[in-house]
Amino acid sequence: MTSAPPPHLTDALRRRGYLLTSWPWRAVAYLVTTVPIAGVLSIGLLVLGAPLLAAVNAARQHGRPIPLALVLFLAVGSLITLASAPLVSVAVTAIERWRLRLVDARPLPVQRWQGVAGRYTTATAWREVAHTFWLGSVVPLGYGMFALLLLLDLTLVASPWLAGDADQVIVVWTTVDTPRQAVPYAILGVLLVPVFWYGLGVIAAVQAAVARWLLGRPTDGAALREVTRSRTRLANAYEAERRRIERDVHDGAQPRLTSLTLQLGLARLDVPSDSPAARPLAIAHEQAKELMTTLRQIVHGIRPQSLTDLGLAGAVREQADEATIPVTVHADIGRSLPDVIEMTAYFVVSECLGNVARHARATRAEVRLTQAGDQLVVEVSDDGVGGADPARGTGLTGLADRVAAANGRLLLASPPGGPTLVRVELPCRT
Repeated sequence: MTSAPPPHLTDALRRRGYLLTSWPWRAVAYLVTTVPIAGVLSIGLLVLGAPLLAAVNAARQHGRPIPLALVLFLAVGSLITLASAPLVSVAVTAIERWRLRLVDARPLPVQRWQGVAGRYTTATAWREVAHTFWLGSVVPLGYGMFALLLLLDLTLVASPWLAGDADQVIVVWTTVDTPRQAVPYAILGVLLVPVFWYGLGVIAAVQAAVARWLLGRPTDGAALREVTRSRTRLANAYEAERRRIERDVHDGAQPRLTSLTLQLGLARLDVPSDSPAARPLAIAHEQAKELMTTLRQIVHGIRPQSLTDLGLAGAVREQADEATIPVTVHADIGRSLPDVIEMTAYFVVSECLGNVARHARATRAEVRLTQAGDQLVVEVSDDGVGGADPARGTGLTGLADRVAAANGRLLLASPPGGPTLVRVELPCRT
Protein backbone atom coordinates (compact mmCIF):
# COMPACT_ATOMS: atom_id res chain seq x y z
CA MET A 1 0.00 0.00 0.00
CA THR A 2 1.55 3.32 -1.07
CA SER A 3 1.44 6.27 1.27
CA ALA A 4 -0.41 9.42 0.33
CA PRO A 5 1.74 12.22 -1.11
CA PRO A 6 2.66 14.88 1.47
CA PRO A 7 0.42 17.97 1.31
CA HIS A 8 3.21 20.45 2.06
CA LEU A 9 6.97 20.81 2.07
CA THR A 10 7.39 20.53 5.84
CA ASP A 11 5.81 17.08 5.77
CA ALA A 12 7.90 16.07 2.76
CA LEU A 13 11.12 17.05 4.54
CA ARG A 14 10.40 14.47 7.26
CA ARG A 15 10.11 11.59 4.81
CA ARG A 16 12.84 9.38 3.52
CA GLY A 17 13.88 9.89 -0.05
CA TYR A 18 13.02 13.57 0.00
CA LEU A 19 16.05 14.45 -2.14
CA LEU A 20 14.88 12.06 -4.87
CA THR A 21 11.39 13.56 -5.18
CA SER A 22 10.12 16.65 -6.95
CA TRP A 23 9.88 18.60 -3.67
CA PRO A 24 13.44 20.03 -3.78
CA TRP A 25 12.71 21.44 -7.24
CA ARG A 26 9.44 22.91 -6.03
CA ALA A 27 11.33 24.50 -3.13
CA VAL A 28 13.84 25.97 -5.57
CA ALA A 29 11.02 27.33 -7.73
CA TYR A 30 9.47 28.95 -4.67
CA LEU A 31 12.77 30.53 -3.63
CA VAL A 32 13.64 31.70 -7.15
CA THR A 33 10.26 33.40 -7.58
CA THR A 34 10.81 35.09 -4.21
CA VAL A 35 14.00 36.80 -5.35
CA PRO A 36 12.46 39.51 -7.60
CA ILE A 37 9.70 40.28 -5.10
CA ALA A 38 12.04 40.46 -2.12
CA GLY A 39 14.57 42.40 -4.22
CA VAL A 40 12.12 45.14 -5.13
CA LEU A 41 10.84 45.41 -1.55
CA SER A 42 14.35 45.48 -0.10
CA ILE A 43 15.38 48.28 -2.45
CA GLY A 44 12.43 50.31 -1.22
CA LEU A 45 13.43 49.73 2.39
CA LEU A 46 17.08 50.51 1.64
CA VAL A 47 16.09 53.97 0.39
CA LEU A 48 15.25 54.72 4.03
CA GLY A 49 17.55 52.30 5.77
CA ALA A 50 20.84 53.17 4.07
CA PRO A 51 20.78 56.92 4.88
CA LEU A 52 19.70 56.15 8.42
CA LEU A 53 22.52 53.67 8.97
CA ALA A 54 25.04 56.05 7.42
CA ALA A 55 23.89 58.93 9.64
CA VAL A 56 23.94 56.81 12.80
CA ASN A 57 27.39 55.46 11.91
CA ALA A 58 28.75 58.98 11.30
CA ALA A 59 27.29 60.17 14.58
CA ARG A 60 28.89 57.29 16.50
CA GLN A 61 32.31 57.52 14.88
CA HIS A 62 32.77 61.24 14.41
CA GLY A 63 30.22 62.75 16.75
CA ARG A 64 28.51 64.60 13.91
CA PRO A 65 24.88 65.58 14.49
CA ILE A 66 22.33 64.18 12.08
CA PRO A 67 21.39 66.90 9.57
CA LEU A 68 17.92 68.34 9.86
CA ALA A 69 17.29 67.69 6.16
CA LEU A 70 18.05 64.01 6.65
CA VAL A 71 15.75 63.84 9.67
CA LEU A 72 12.92 65.38 7.64
CA PHE A 73 13.64 63.04 4.73
CA LEU A 74 13.54 59.99 6.99
CA ALA A 75 10.37 61.16 8.77
CA VAL A 76 8.51 61.89 5.55
CA GLY A 77 9.79 58.69 3.94
CA SER A 78 8.71 56.62 6.93
CA LEU A 79 5.23 58.13 6.87
CA ILE A 80 4.91 57.50 3.13
CA THR A 81 6.11 53.91 3.58
CA LEU A 82 3.64 53.21 6.37
CA ALA A 83 0.82 54.88 4.46
CA SER A 84 1.47 52.93 1.27
CA ALA A 85 2.35 49.58 2.88
CA PRO A 86 -1.29 48.40 3.37
CA LEU A 87 -1.98 49.05 -0.32
CA VAL A 88 1.30 47.58 -1.61
CA SER A 89 0.74 44.48 0.51
CA VAL A 90 -2.44 43.71 -1.44
CA ALA A 91 -0.46 42.81 -4.56
CA VAL A 92 2.31 41.10 -2.60
CA THR A 93 -0.20 38.98 -0.71
CA ALA A 94 -2.06 37.99 -3.87
CA ILE A 95 1.18 36.82 -5.48
CA GLU A 96 2.23 35.02 -2.30
CA ARG A 97 -1.05 33.12 -2.07
CA TRP A 98 -0.52 31.91 -5.63
CA ARG A 99 3.16 31.04 -5.11
CA LEU A 100 2.55 29.25 -1.82
CA ARG A 101 0.84 26.42 -3.70
CA LEU A 102 4.28 25.40 -4.98
CA VAL A 103 5.24 24.13 -1.52
CA ASP A 104 1.93 23.91 0.36
CA ALA A 105 -1.26 22.58 -1.18
CA ARG A 106 -3.39 23.41 1.85
CA PRO A 107 -5.80 26.26 1.04
CA LEU A 108 -5.56 29.58 2.82
CA PRO A 109 -8.69 31.34 4.13
CA VAL A 110 -10.18 33.61 1.50
CA GLN A 111 -9.96 37.27 2.48
CA ARG A 112 -12.57 39.55 1.00
CA TRP A 113 -11.75 43.08 -0.10
CA GLN A 114 -13.01 45.41 2.62
CA GLY A 115 -12.33 48.68 0.91
CA VAL A 116 -9.48 51.13 1.28
CA ALA A 117 -10.53 51.96 4.84
CA GLY A 118 -10.36 48.29 5.75
CA ARG A 119 -6.72 48.18 4.69
CA TYR A 120 -5.89 50.51 7.57
CA THR A 121 -8.31 49.30 10.26
CA THR A 122 -8.29 45.48 10.22
CA ALA A 123 -5.82 43.11 11.84
CA THR A 124 -5.74 41.01 8.66
CA ALA A 125 -4.44 43.90 6.59
CA TRP A 126 -1.65 44.69 9.05
CA ARG A 127 -0.62 41.03 9.17
CA GLU A 128 -0.24 41.25 5.40
CA VAL A 129 1.88 44.37 5.91
CA ALA A 130 4.05 42.45 8.37
CA HIS A 131 4.49 39.72 5.76
CA THR A 132 5.52 42.32 3.18
CA PHE A 133 8.16 43.78 5.52
CA TRP A 134 9.33 40.23 6.29
CA LEU A 135 9.88 39.62 2.57
CA GLY A 136 11.73 42.90 2.14
CA SER A 137 14.01 42.68 5.20
CA VAL A 138 14.54 39.28 6.82
CA VAL A 139 14.23 37.12 3.70
CA PRO A 140 17.00 38.92 1.72
CA LEU A 141 19.35 38.61 4.71
CA GLY A 142 18.65 34.89 4.97
CA TYR A 143 19.13 34.39 1.25
CA GLY A 144 22.40 36.34 1.37
CA MET A 145 23.82 34.21 4.18
CA PHE A 146 22.86 31.00 2.41
CA ALA A 147 24.33 32.26 -0.87
CA LEU A 148 27.60 33.01 0.91
CA LEU A 149 27.74 29.47 2.34
CA LEU A 150 26.90 28.04 -1.08
CA LEU A 151 29.69 30.10 -2.67
CA LEU A 152 32.15 28.72 -0.12
CA ASP A 153 31.06 25.18 -0.94
CA LEU A 154 31.49 25.83 -4.68
CA THR A 155 34.97 27.11 -3.89
CA LEU A 156 35.73 23.82 -2.16
CA VAL A 157 34.49 21.82 -5.14
CA ALA A 158 36.46 23.92 -7.65
CA SER A 159 39.61 24.22 -5.54
CA PRO A 160 41.67 21.60 -7.50
CA TRP A 161 41.16 23.53 -10.73
CA LEU A 162 41.72 26.90 -9.07
CA ALA A 163 44.96 25.70 -7.50
CA GLY A 164 46.34 24.80 -10.88
CA ASP A 165 46.05 28.39 -12.10
CA ALA A 166 47.60 30.21 -9.14
CA ASP A 167 50.35 29.84 -6.59
CA GLN A 168 48.00 29.72 -3.57
CA VAL A 169 44.26 29.41 -3.19
CA ILE A 170 42.44 30.28 0.05
CA VAL A 171 40.03 27.46 0.90
CA VAL A 172 37.82 28.54 3.82
CA TRP A 173 40.28 28.26 6.72
CA THR A 174 43.57 27.44 4.99
CA THR A 175 45.50 27.78 1.73
CA VAL A 176 46.47 25.15 -0.82
CA ASP A 177 49.34 25.26 -3.29
CA THR A 178 48.67 22.29 -5.55
CA PRO A 179 45.62 20.49 -6.95
CA ARG A 180 46.56 17.40 -4.97
CA GLN A 181 46.32 19.30 -1.69
CA ALA A 182 42.91 20.60 -2.70
CA VAL A 183 41.38 17.17 -3.49
CA PRO A 184 40.23 16.45 0.11
CA TYR A 185 38.50 19.82 0.24
CA ALA A 186 36.83 19.14 -3.09
CA ILE A 187 35.54 15.79 -1.79
CA LEU A 188 34.17 17.55 1.30
CA GLY A 189 32.46 20.11 -0.95
CA VAL A 190 30.83 17.35 -3.02
CA LEU A 191 29.61 15.61 0.14
CA LEU A 192 28.06 18.88 1.32
CA VAL A 193 26.02 19.29 -1.90
CA PRO A 194 23.10 17.11 -0.61
CA VAL A 195 23.16 19.09 2.63
CA PHE A 196 22.75 22.35 0.74
CA TRP A 197 20.10 20.76 -1.48
CA TYR A 198 18.20 19.79 1.66
CA GLY A 199 18.90 23.22 3.17
CA LEU A 200 17.10 24.90 0.29
CA GLY A 201 13.99 22.93 1.29
CA VAL A 202 14.35 23.97 4.92
CA ILE A 203 14.59 27.66 3.98
CA ALA A 204 11.56 27.38 1.71
CA ALA A 205 9.62 25.53 4.42
CA VAL A 206 10.41 28.20 7.03
CA GLN A 207 9.44 30.98 4.65
CA ALA A 208 6.20 29.21 3.72
CA ALA A 209 5.39 28.57 7.40
CA VAL A 210 5.80 32.26 8.23
CA ALA A 211 3.63 33.20 5.24
CA ARG A 212 0.91 30.76 6.31
CA TRP A 213 1.10 31.97 9.90
CA LEU A 214 0.69 35.61 8.88
CA LEU A 215 -1.74 35.18 6.00
CA GLY A 216 -3.76 32.20 7.19
CA ARG A 217 -4.63 33.21 10.72
CA PRO A 218 -8.28 33.85 11.68
CA THR A 219 -9.56 37.20 10.55
CA ASP A 220 -10.36 38.84 13.87
CA GLY A 221 -10.37 37.80 17.50
CA ALA A 222 -13.55 39.80 18.05
CA ALA A 223 -15.29 37.88 15.28
CA LEU A 224 -14.20 34.57 16.79
CA ARG A 225 -15.43 35.61 20.22
CA GLU A 226 -18.77 36.56 18.70
CA VAL A 227 -18.97 33.15 17.00
CA THR A 228 -18.33 31.49 20.36
CA ARG A 229 -20.98 33.59 22.06
CA SER A 230 -23.39 32.88 19.22
CA ARG A 231 -22.79 29.14 19.54
CA THR A 232 -23.42 29.36 23.28
CA ARG A 233 -26.64 31.28 22.71
CA LEU A 234 -27.78 28.69 20.19
CA ALA A 235 -27.02 25.85 22.61
CA ASN A 236 -28.91 27.61 25.40
CA ALA A 237 -31.83 28.36 23.08
CA TYR A 238 -31.88 24.72 21.99
CA GLU A 239 -31.92 23.57 25.61
CA ALA A 240 -34.78 25.93 26.47
CA GLU A 241 -36.75 24.78 23.44
CA ARG A 242 -36.09 21.15 24.29
CA ARG A 243 -37.42 21.66 27.82
CA ARG A 244 -40.51 23.40 26.43
CA ILE A 245 -41.20 20.52 24.04
CA GLU A 246 -40.69 18.06 26.89
CA ARG A 247 -43.24 19.88 29.05
CA ASP A 248 -45.74 20.16 26.20
CA VAL A 249 -45.48 16.48 25.38
CA HIS A 250 -45.53 15.36 28.99
CA ASP A 251 -48.30 17.68 30.18
CA GLY A 252 -50.36 18.00 27.01
CA ALA A 253 -50.16 15.21 24.44
CA GLN A 254 -49.31 12.34 26.76
CA PRO A 255 -52.33 12.69 29.12
CA ARG A 256 -54.70 13.02 26.16
CA LEU A 257 -53.24 9.96 24.51
CA THR A 258 -53.53 8.07 27.79
CA SER A 259 -57.21 9.06 28.01
CA LEU A 260 -57.77 7.96 24.41
CA THR A 261 -56.21 4.57 25.13
CA LEU A 262 -58.48 4.10 28.17
CA GLN A 263 -61.57 5.08 26.20
CA LEU A 264 -60.72 2.59 23.45
CA GLY A 265 -60.18 -0.10 26.09
CA LEU A 266 -63.59 0.61 27.64
CA ALA A 267 -65.19 0.61 24.19
CA ARG A 268 -63.73 -2.86 23.50
CA LEU A 269 -65.40 -4.14 26.66
CA ASP A 270 -68.80 -2.85 25.51
CA VAL A 271 -68.57 -4.21 21.96
CA PRO A 272 -69.40 -7.94 21.49
CA SER A 273 -66.50 -10.01 20.17
CA ASP A 274 -68.54 -11.15 17.15
CA SER A 275 -69.41 -7.57 16.18
CA PRO A 276 -67.99 -6.24 12.85
CA ALA A 277 -66.54 -3.28 14.78
CA ALA A 278 -64.66 -5.45 17.28
CA ARG A 279 -61.59 -6.16 15.16
CA PRO A 280 -61.01 -2.53 13.94
CA LEU A 281 -61.54 -1.34 17.52
CA ALA A 282 -58.98 -3.83 18.84
CA ILE A 283 -56.46 -2.73 16.20
CA ALA A 284 -57.03 0.92 17.10
CA HIS A 285 -56.56 0.11 20.80
CA GLU A 286 -53.25 -1.70 20.14
CA GLN A 287 -52.00 1.14 17.93
CA ALA A 288 -52.85 3.65 20.66
CA LYS A 289 -50.84 1.61 23.20
CA GLU A 290 -47.90 1.39 20.77
CA LEU A 291 -48.10 5.14 20.24
CA MET A 292 -47.97 5.60 24.01
CA THR A 293 -44.77 3.57 24.12
CA THR A 294 -43.28 5.55 21.22
CA LEU A 295 -44.16 8.84 22.87
CA ARG A 296 -42.52 7.75 26.14
CA GLN A 297 -39.36 6.89 24.18
CA ILE A 298 -39.43 10.32 22.51
CA VAL A 299 -39.79 12.06 25.86
CA HIS A 300 -37.00 9.88 27.25
CA GLY A 301 -34.77 10.89 24.32
CA ILE A 302 -35.45 14.56 24.94
CA ARG A 303 -34.35 14.32 28.58
CA PRO A 304 -33.92 10.94 30.24
CA GLN A 305 -36.15 10.61 33.28
CA SER A 306 -33.31 9.05 35.23
CA LEU A 307 -31.30 12.23 34.77
CA THR A 308 -34.13 14.25 36.30
CA ASP A 309 -34.77 11.82 39.16
CA LEU A 310 -31.25 10.63 40.03
CA GLY A 311 -28.94 13.39 38.82
CA LEU A 312 -25.94 12.89 36.57
CA ALA A 313 -24.04 10.46 38.80
CA GLY A 314 -27.09 8.28 39.43
CA ALA A 315 -28.13 8.27 35.77
CA VAL A 316 -24.61 7.26 34.71
CA ARG A 317 -24.61 4.42 37.26
CA GLU A 318 -27.95 3.28 35.84
CA GLN A 319 -26.37 3.21 32.37
CA ALA A 320 -23.47 1.19 33.76
CA ASP A 321 -25.85 -1.35 35.30
CA GLU A 322 -27.53 -1.84 31.92
CA ALA A 323 -24.23 -2.28 30.00
CA THR A 324 -23.30 -5.66 28.54
CA ILE A 325 -19.87 -5.64 30.26
CA PRO A 326 -18.85 -4.68 33.81
CA VAL A 327 -18.58 -0.89 34.11
CA THR A 328 -17.11 0.85 37.13
CA VAL A 329 -18.30 4.39 37.88
CA HIS A 330 -16.35 6.91 39.97
CA ALA A 331 -18.22 10.17 40.55
CA ASP A 332 -16.95 13.23 42.40
CA ILE A 333 -19.48 15.95 41.69
CA GLY A 334 -19.69 18.60 44.36
CA ARG A 335 -22.58 20.81 43.26
CA SER A 336 -25.42 21.01 40.77
CA LEU A 337 -24.58 21.45 37.11
CA PRO A 338 -26.24 23.46 34.34
CA ASP A 339 -28.80 21.46 32.35
CA VAL A 340 -26.78 21.72 29.13
CA ILE A 341 -23.68 20.30 30.83
CA GLU A 342 -25.62 17.48 32.49
CA MET A 343 -27.25 16.48 29.22
CA THR A 344 -23.96 16.65 27.33
CA ALA A 345 -22.12 14.56 29.90
CA TYR A 346 -24.94 12.01 30.02
CA PHE A 347 -24.96 11.50 26.25
CA VAL A 348 -21.15 11.39 26.16
CA VAL A 349 -21.20 8.44 28.53
CA SER A 350 -24.11 6.85 26.66
CA GLU A 351 -22.40 7.12 23.26
CA CYS A 352 -19.03 5.94 24.59
CA LEU A 353 -20.50 2.90 26.34
CA GLY A 354 -22.44 2.13 23.18
CA ASN A 355 -19.23 2.27 21.15
CA VAL A 356 -17.52 -0.01 23.67
CA ALA A 357 -20.30 -2.58 23.34
CA ARG A 358 -20.37 -2.42 19.53
CA HIS A 359 -16.73 -2.08 18.52
CA ALA A 360 -14.19 -2.38 21.33
CA ARG A 361 -14.45 -6.11 22.18
CA ALA A 362 -13.64 -5.05 25.75
CA THR A 363 -14.06 -7.05 28.96
CA ARG A 364 -14.52 -4.07 31.25
CA ALA A 365 -14.90 -0.29 31.20
CA GLU A 366 -14.58 2.60 33.60
CA VAL A 367 -16.34 5.96 33.84
CA ARG A 368 -14.99 8.88 35.86
CA LEU A 369 -16.92 12.08 36.58
CA THR A 370 -14.78 14.74 38.24
CA GLN A 371 -15.73 18.31 39.02
CA ALA A 372 -12.63 20.43 39.53
CA GLY A 373 -13.32 24.11 40.00
CA ASP A 374 -15.30 25.41 37.04
CA GLN A 375 -14.77 22.31 34.91
CA LEU A 376 -16.47 18.93 34.66
CA VAL A 377 -14.22 16.15 33.35
CA VAL A 378 -15.78 13.00 31.94
CA GLU A 379 -13.47 10.07 31.21
CA VAL A 380 -14.57 6.76 29.69
CA SER A 381 -11.92 4.07 29.28
CA ASP A 382 -11.96 0.41 28.24
CA ASP A 383 -9.51 -2.45 27.76
CA GLY A 384 -10.61 -3.21 24.20
CA VAL A 385 -8.72 -3.44 20.93
CA GLY A 386 -8.41 0.34 20.41
CA GLY A 387 -8.03 1.90 16.99
CA ALA A 388 -11.02 4.25 17.33
CA ASP A 389 -10.97 6.74 14.47
CA PRO A 390 -13.50 9.60 14.07
CA ALA A 391 -12.90 9.49 10.30
CA ARG A 392 -14.47 6.01 10.05
CA GLY A 393 -17.84 6.94 11.45
CA THR A 394 -20.12 9.74 12.59
CA GLY A 395 -20.49 8.70 16.25
CA LEU A 396 -17.35 10.34 17.61
CA THR A 397 -17.69 13.26 15.21
CA GLY A 398 -21.24 13.92 16.38
CA LEU A 399 -20.11 13.57 19.97
CA ALA A 400 -17.34 16.13 19.39
CA ASP A 401 -19.90 18.50 17.84
CA ARG A 402 -22.19 18.10 20.84
CA VAL A 403 -19.31 18.81 23.22
CA ALA A 404 -18.19 21.83 21.17
CA ALA A 405 -21.72 23.25 21.31
CA ALA A 406 -21.36 23.29 25.11
CA ASN A 407 -17.99 25.11 24.81
CA GLY A 408 -16.10 21.97 25.80
CA ARG A 409 -13.50 19.83 24.12
CA LEU A 410 -13.09 16.12 23.45
CA LEU A 411 -9.74 14.29 23.61
CA LEU A 412 -9.28 10.76 22.28
CA ALA A 413 -6.45 8.28 22.87
CA SER A 414 -7.00 4.94 21.16
CA PRO A 415 -3.82 3.29 19.86
CA PRO A 416 -4.15 0.00 17.96
CA GLY A 417 -4.32 -2.77 20.52
CA GLY A 418 -5.88 -0.49 23.14
CA PRO A 419 -6.69 0.74 25.62
CA THR A 420 -9.08 3.52 24.62
CA LEU A 421 -9.65 6.68 26.65
CA VAL A 422 -12.20 9.38 25.82
CA ARG A 423 -11.82 12.53 27.89
CA VAL A 424 -14.33 15.36 27.71
CA GLU A 425 -13.81 18.69 29.46
CA LEU A 426 -16.92 20.83 29.97
CA PRO A 427 -17.20 24.29 31.59
CA CYS A 428 -19.68 24.07 34.44
CA ARG A 429 -19.92 27.66 35.68
CA THR A 430 -23.42 28.24 37.03
